Amino acid sequence: MKKEYKMSAARQQELQDELTYLKTVREKEVAELIKEARGFGDLSENSEYDEAKNEQGKLYSRIAELEEILLHTVIVDESESASNAVSIGCRVVVVNLASGQTLPEYKVVGSQEADPMNRAISEESPFGKALMGKQEGDEISVEAPAGTICYRIEKIER
Repeated sequence: MKKEYKMSAARQQELQDELTYLKTVREKEVAELIKEARGFGDLSENSEYDEAKNEQGKLYSRIAELEEILLHTVIVDESESASNAVSIGCRVVVVNLASGQTLPEYKVVGSQEADPMNRAISEESPFGKALMGKQEGDEISVEAPAGTICYRIEKIER
């Protein structure tokens, strides 16, 4: 089964824009760096050439990655989901049952949009998987390196 990449239409457009930039502007820049580095003489001892070829490799790798993601993108229409259950696009507030602490709001997103430092968690992460399909008042258990942590879902917003 092919991997599907769930994301919003806005995120798909961001990735498409990045791909277009890499294939047009950045590819020409890297080709120019290689051409310039060739002019510095012997390629076997030419660090500028090695660096430019390394940059070209990274560029082609990212282009291939973006093409693969965009080929298997599934756009998630956040408005079609059941409003009383956690799904991609929801903002969720949970309480840690052991400490009684209410955690700041999380947004559940597709794996390509995940940004844990900014409280955007992937639906494929252990926490995201535990939340998916649950409703306000439900209790969930999440396996963490420190052990199992139990939460109660306090609030779900679209």
